[in-house]
Amino acid sequence: MNHMTFPEHLQRLRQGRNLTQKEVAIEIGISLPSYQRYEYGSREPQMSTLVAIADFYGISLDELVCRSSNKE
Repeated sequence: MNHMTFPEHLQRLRQGRNLTQKEVAIEIGISLPSYQRYEYGSREPQMSTLVAIADFYGISLDELVCRSSNKE
């Protein structure tokens, strides 16, 4: 099974809702450059930012970071 990286997943979540990077950054309370670094994979968000992103999309932290509780 092909697993998506966190930056790929973050981009897919945003694009699936037809949002711009700036719109997401504003909603989760961070700067646009900070958000862009997460999508480009050059930085990883702090726990508080991960929680804000998961809350914004209505998903669990595990789902956000591409982890599953099911062992394959």
